[in-house]
Amino acid sequence: MTQNDLKRHIRGIPDFPKPGILFYDISTLLRHGPAWKAAMAEMAARVTPYQPQLLAGIESRGFLLAAPLALELGLGFIMLRKPRKLPGATVGLDYALEYGTDRIEMQADAVEPGQRVILLDDLLATGGTMKAGLDLLRQAGAVVPAVATMIELTFLGGRKRLDVPVETLLTYDE
Repeated sequence: MTQNDLKRHIRGIPDFPKPGILFYDISTLLRHGPAWKAAMAEMAARVTPYQPQLLAGIESRGFLLAAPLALELGLGFIMLRKPRKLPGATVGLDYALEYGTDRIEMQADAVEPGQRVILLDDLLATGGTMKAGLDLLRQAGAVVPAVATMIELTFLGGRKRLDVPVETLLTYDE
């Protein structure tokens, strides 16, 4: 499937989560088996050259990409979650958003120092959450050779905040 074929499966929801925002909803792609399979195959082709040992997903839609992709590639999967959602010892990072602050956490033993981890999320907008995930993984000792998303809103410039290659399947320029 081409990028345009996949884009036909992404629904735009105006004024969500607040007025003036156009939300790109991947749930319509996820419920179309052939489109989801094609998207995962393309994502696999893009992340495999970075030789990851683990895939990490950002809560919650990043889980929908990273978990099945890890399974397909025979890799482990780790979750980066909001505070107090993971059992056991955790490490976390507070970060600024355009509208406040947030925190992201992972289990303290999720990554061994030097492990190659690709970080995935459904969408890259301003890059704040992706950068926080990247920084958290590095703080835990991971080597992060790249990050990957299904959608990138290029007009928001999120990739400029990241110092690793950014792999995206679909781009929106406005």
